[in-house]
Amino acid sequence: MEKAKIIRLFILVLIISLGAFLWSFSEFQDTFQLGIGLLMAILTGLWLVSLVIKDASIIDIFWGFGFVIIAWFYAFQSDLETMGVREKILLGMVTIWGLRLTIYLAMRNLGKGEDYRYAQWRKDNGEKWWWLSFIRVFALQGFLLWIISATYLPSFSIRAEIGVLEYVGILLWFIGLFFEAVGDYQLTQFKKDPNNKGKVLNTGVWRYTRHPNYFGDATIWWGFFLFALANPHGWMFIFCPIVMTFFLLKVSGVAMLEVKLKKSKPQYAEYIRTTSSFIPMPPKK
Repeated sequence: MEKAKIIRLFILVLIISLGAFLWSFSEFQDTFQLGIGLLMAILTGLWLVSLVIKDASIIDIFWGFGFVIIAWFYAFQSDLETMGVREKILLGMVTIWGLRLTIYLAMRNLGKGEDYRYAQWRKDNGEKWWWLSFIRVFALQGFLLWIISATYLPSFSIRAEIGVLEYVGILLWFIGLFFEAVGDYQLTQFKKDPNNKGKVLNTGVWRYTRHPNYFGDATIWWGFFLFALANPHGWMFIFCPIVMTFFLLKVSGVAMLEVKLKKSKPQYAEYIRTTSSFIPMPPKK
């Protein structure tokens, strides 16, 4: 078996194991089980829409909004009326991040046709894609969303004052949102100029990291996790930002995009030599 397949299999087994653990974890069991039911109901509806419009990439637009939905659901289950400032701040952070991401992707993707990744899968799988897309795209991403968002469970299940960890979490959120939002804006403006076709964006935040949006996303999730530590069991949910960071680095983010960019942009090799791949660093000379 190829090394890449072994790694993917290991990741799948690990994530399923995490899901099984949380499914049976008594403190959050009922809410967590209701969460997967809610997400799968919504994603089944979204899958049916994708069959009608022949575009599975609408899942990308839903991704950020899905975290907003599940955060509000968990907050509601823990009694919204008794929420303190700490819990309201976290809910606001999740909402702002998720809605910004959804709006950005909707403006970028709608009316542009199916993303090349999903279009290739559609071509490769032919007539069986209609049902395979539910498993490979919608159910899989729904399951990942459910696992990663588990960090909200300990955060909303306890009422606590804002402490040092929450302030650090808020700072990480601001840093992450800056890199993600500014990176997306600068890339959008760069692509609007037809003279930049085939060129590499290496100014602004892109001067310090080749993937400011992915770095920002990961940083935001570590900020979310710090809120969970107010709960005595919160440390157990460290796998949430770890899984998100791993996927951004090795699966659907940096690794996948760099393969494409190396082939399509001749200048990208020099950009790799001078610019950090993830964590912002001063460019090399």
